[in-house]
Amino acid sequence: MRELAIVDASPLIFLSKVNQLALLKLAAIRVVVPHEVAAEISAKGDDDITARAERDSAAWLHILPTLPVPSAIQAWDLGAGESAVLAAAQQATHAVAVLDDSLGRKCAHTFGIETLGTLGLILIAKQRGLVPLARPMLEQMRLNGMYLADAVIDRALALVGE
Repeated sequence: MRELAIVDASPLIFLSKVNQLALLKLAAIRVVVPHEVAAEISAKGDDDITARAERDSAAWLHILPTLPVPSAIQAWDLGAGESAVLAAAQQATHAVAVLDDSLGRKCAHTFGIETLGTLGLILIAKQRGLVPLARPMLEQMRLNGMYLADAVIDRALALVGE
């Protein structure tokens, strides 16, 4: 298992919307959120479901201090959260960047940073028998604003026998 998972806002948001934030623990032994991502979530207010879930997960979901973002990552013009996730993952050993943003994932690939998305976490959970069905979670996430094409969902679910 990987040592460190560095998580962006969208996996936090979508997993908290389906009450499955703990699935992040499947990504690595230690799960962290860069300060920039935590600030983005906190800005939603104390009553926001993701902000509450993040606070409730403080025992295992740790906040990283701000790290400098290399100019090569800055050149991709990503958001502050994605840039912070990639900068931290690039500096760490045996780390995975947990993010959904396609441009952020392309940037990660360019620099040899391993990635995992929300969809991947749900598939891992299904394969390990931690959730009975993946489709209802994915459909609920789509209703909450996550973009996943039908073809992507169908291919992913076929991998886990749904």
